[in-house]
Amino acid sequence: MTTTEQPVTASFPSGSAARASRSEAELQRMAKDHLWMHFSRQSVMESGAGVPIITKGEGHHIWDSAGKKYIDGLSGLFVVNAGHGRRRLAEVAAKQAEELAFFPIWSYAHPSAIELADRLAHLAPGDLNRVFFSTGGGEAVETAFKLAKYYWKLQGRPTKHKVISRSIAYHGTPQGALAITGIPAMKEMFEPVTPGGFRVPNTNYYRAKEMGFEGTEAAFGLWAANRIEEMILFEGPETVAAVFLEPVQNSGGCFPPPPGYFQRVREICDQYDVLLVSDEVICAFGRIGNYFACDTYGFEPDMITCAKAMTSGYSPIGATIVNEKVYEPFKHGQTAFYHGYTFAGHPVSAAVALENLDIFEEEGLNEHVQQNSPIFRQTLEKLNDLPIVGDVRGDGYFFGIELVKDKTTKETFDDDESERLLRGFLSKALYDAGLYCRADDRGDPVIQLAPPLTIGPAEFDEIEQILRGVLSEAWTRL
Repeated sequence: MTTTEQPVTASFPSGSAARASRSEAELQRMAKDHLWMHFSRQSVMESGAGVPIITKGEGHHIWDSAGKKYIDGLSGLFVVNAGHGRRRLAEVAAKQAEELAFFPIWSYAHPSAIELADRLAHLAPGDLNRVFFSTGGGEAVETAFKLAKYYWKLQGRPTKHKVISRSIAYHGTPQGALAITGIPAMKEMFEPVTPGGFRVPNTNYYRAKEMGFEGTEAAFGLWAANRIEEMILFEGPETVAAVFLEPVQNSGGCFPPPPGYFQRVREICDQYDVLLVSDEVICAFGRIGNYFACDTYGFEPDMITCAKAMTSGYSPIGATIVNEKVYEPFKHGQTAFYHGYTFAGHPVSAAVALENLDIFEEEGLNEHVQQNSPIFRQTLEKLNDLPIVGDVRGDGYFFGIELVKDKTTKETFDDDESERLLRGFLSKALYDAGLYCRADDRGDPVIQLAPPLTIGPAEFDEIEQILRGVLSEAWTRL
C-alpha cells in the first residue's frame, strides 16, 4: 500500500458474537474474496456457485450453514475417528492451553509430548520406540525420507538415497514427500521434484490382469512384492534407502494387501538392507481395526508415519516412529538430526491425543471396527447388483467402490467421462442426498468411504441406500 492509499474498512463487525451471527451470503462473499481452498478449483467460487460451508459436527453427522444435516462418510478427511462433538477433547485442549499453550521441543520438552511419545512407543510393534513429532502426515513422511537418507550416510553408505513407492500412491505434498507420491498429475506442475523416487505396481487385484498378472490373489501378492525386489536390483541395492507403503493404499480406491504381501516385502527389505516405512497417516488409530495397521497385517516396519486420527482431528499433530536400529546412530556423541517443526509435539495437540487414545480404550473402538467391518463390507457389496459398480474393496472402516462402464470387461471411463461423472454429477448428488464422502479419479473412478469408527449396521444401511439411489441415477445419465 502506498502512502496515499487508505486501508479498506471491513463492511461487517468483528468479534466472536459477530462471527457467530454472520449470514450465509456474508461467508460466501468472504470466501470468494479471500479463501484459497486446498486441492480445489477456485473457479467454483469465482463462478458464483459458492462453496459448501460446514458449521457443526456431532457424532457421525455434520451440518452446513443452511442447517442441512449430512452423514460424514469420510471422517472429515480420514481424521475424526472418534466422532464429532467430543466435549471432553475440547475441554482437555482448553485446560492445556491455559496451563501451557506452547513450548517447542527443540532442546526442551514438556509433559504432554513426553507422555504421548511414551504412549505411542508402547502401542507400536516391536522396538519402534522413538517418536519424532510433526504437525501432519506430509511432514511425517518428509521426516522419514530425510531420516532414511541420513541413517545410511551415518552407516558409511551415502549412495543409498533412493526410495520406492507404489503406482498412484499418495504420500503427501512437501517436495520430498511428493517425490514418493506416485500420482504423475500431482507432480508435473512442480517439476523438478526431489530426485530419487521410483514406482512399482500397487496391489489392486481387480486390475491385476492389466498389470500383466493372472492367478490367485495370494500369488498376486507375491508377484507384486517381487516387483519391489526387481526395482531394487535394477537401481542397485547400494542406492536404495527405503520402501514406503501404506498398509491399505488410499489413492486409487482402497487397495488392501493380498495375503503374504507384507511378509515378502519385509524379507526383501532385509535381504538388501533397505528400510521399510509403513505410511499409516490414514490407516493408524483404528481405521483398519488396530492402533497400527501393520499389526493387522502381521509385519514390523522400521518406521511408521502417522497423523490424522491421533487426535481425531481436534488438534493437528503427526509423528514418525522409528525402531532402535534407525535411532542408534543418534544416541552417541555430537550426532543430531537437524530437522524439525515449530509446532511439532504441540502441548495442546499432545494432550488431546492422549485423551483421544483414552477414549479408544474406554469405548473399545478398535474392537468395534473388527467386529463390524465384515458387516460393513457385506452391506456395501449389495451394490454389486448395480451395472456401474465394478468392485467393492477395502478393510476395517475404509472401503472403495470402483465404477465402470462395463462390468464384464471392466472397461473404465475416459478422462472426459470421468470428469462428467464425478465432478459433474456424483460429488454434488451424493452431498445433496445427505452423504459426505469422496468421489475420486486418482486412478480409475472410485467412491471412498471412511466413516467415524463409532457407527454400526444401522448407519451402514443408511449409507448403502443413499449410494444405491445416487449410483442408479448416475447410470441412467451415462
